[in-house]
Amino acid sequence: MKIRLGTFNLFQFVEPPYSWYTKKEKFNALQWVEKTTWIKHQIRLMDCDVIGFQEVFSRKALKKLVQELGFKYFKVVDVAKLSKRDRLKYVTTTVAIASKYPIANVQGVEGYLPSMEKYHFGKNDKEQFHFSRIPIKAMITLPNKRELLVYVCHLKSNRNNEFEYVFNENHDLAHKKKLVCKTLTDKHSASLKQRLCEASSLFYDIVAYRKTPTVLLCDLNDKEFSLTIDALTNSKYHDEQSAENYVLQDASYHYIQEVYNPHPEAKAPQREATSYFLGKGNVLDYVFISNDLTSKVTNYTVFNAHLKEHKDGSLLTSDHAQVVCELTLTDTAHTPKEETS
Repeated sequence: MKIRLGTFNLFQFVEPPYSWYTKKEKFNALQWVEKTTWIKHQIRLMDCDVIGFQEVFSRKALKKLVQELGFKYFKVVDVAKLSKRDRLKYVTTTVAIASKYPIANVQGVEGYLPSMEKYHFGKNDKEQFHFSRIPIKAMITLPNKRELLVYVCHLKSNRNNEFEYVFNENHDLAHKKKLVCKTLTDKHSASLKQRLCEASSLFYDIVAYRKTPTVLLCDLNDKEFSLTIDALTNSKYHDEQSAENYVLQDASYHYIQEVYNPHPEAKAPQREATSYFLGKGNVLDYVFISNDLTSKVTNYTVFNAHLKEHKDGSLLTSDHAQVVCELTLTDTAHTPKEETS
């Protein structure tokens, strides 16, 4: 069977008359119709069985929208909070998951205590660690009683400060850790510290279920080759004595689109950006898969036509591309076994 899984940052999904962050930031009735119409159009294009959503404020409106499109199952693990002074203004956001297959179990991911200690989060209220958006962990029941564990996350924004290093494929783990360690020691990037602790906590949660086929749908708020990805996927990041051992793989690396009649001098295609900042494209949105699924990737698509028209996106569309990974699974049933890390 084929299953298509996607990630979709909705960009301020706030149903009027509510606003987000400030009183003035809100949609009028006509704008809301235009935005939700576009979202429905994109979801139809994505043609997914499971979608992870980010920037979800109005969860009931989103549940109604996806159910109209055939997603019978919809879950959140947190509720966007309203300002105590203005009950029509949201001050936090959440993630959500929609599925055409039953969701057997859903939980929020908790912070991992050793990671909190590693990154020196304190015990008082101001210094405590909390996920910026609580990630979802959902067990999806596929036909033939197969189970697929799906995580949805939206990590802390990088704020684009000068200490958010940009790495490439030539930078090894030791080099990245050395630079970032100095940044954290000098307390130059609280956002990076938060994001690394979030990624580390997710890593340990995923490791505990490493015998279960797993997919992570995410807006990482960090770029390709970032240390955040190592913290999320690479055992060596957490234990320098171990060998390189990845518990998750970037699904885009495991899909090679067939090119018919290729030109002999043609360059390899560049990975498409999923978001832009000051005109520069970045990959921030990903689908990660467990090692047992790497041979099952039969399509990987970035839906970014709206960003080609306007790189910064629009509140009436989104400032992120949507990413979809298609897996072709065998008919063998799988019974997961939970492990401890």
